[in-house]
Amino acid sequence: MNLSYTSSQKAIHWVVFVLVIGLYVLTYLADIFPRASPGRAFVWWFHISFGLLLFALVVMRVGLRLTLGTPGLPQEMSELERWVAKIAHLMLYALLVAIPVLGILLTWYRGDALSFFGLFTIPAPVSADSATARTIRELHSLCANLILILAGLHAAAALWHHYVRRDDVLKRMLPGTSGS
Repeated sequence: MNLSYTSSQKAIHWVVFVLVIGLYVLTYLADIFPRASPGRAFVWWFHISFGLLLFALVVMRVGLRLTLGTPGLPQEMSELERWVAKIAHLMLYALLVAIPVLGILLTWYRGDALSFFGLFTIPAPVSADSATARTIRELHSLCANLILILAGLHAAAALWHHYVRRDDVLKRMLPGTSGS
């Protein structure tokens, strides 16, 4: 039984991982610059552009998951482990969708248009509302922190499977491997 994801699923998984970490870093990089400075605006422009890229990749990833399904889990995993893995993956997907959607709404409620690396711009379909923007920003930040925690647990579980259980759970998502 093949327990591996396709190469496109693996590639999107790792690009999404790098984007999530990079977007988090950009958030702190923006704090180096004073408010309303060109440097800070430039960092946020990158944050928004990469956030839109993340959203597009997550949509593709969900589409691939719905189309191709997922490889089966090793038989050695208990029912509880399978259940926890499914819940964790659902939570990761929910956060991967919620974070960019909240980011898009935040941008619009701040009164700004969305720009994707300057290639195209989507004007705000709503009027600026600072109170709504503040609430959305808090939710966006909360979800960003939650995804880091959940992704850390996800990585720890994969490493536990690899080094303690010595099964192929980690290998099924590593580039150049096929699981077993």
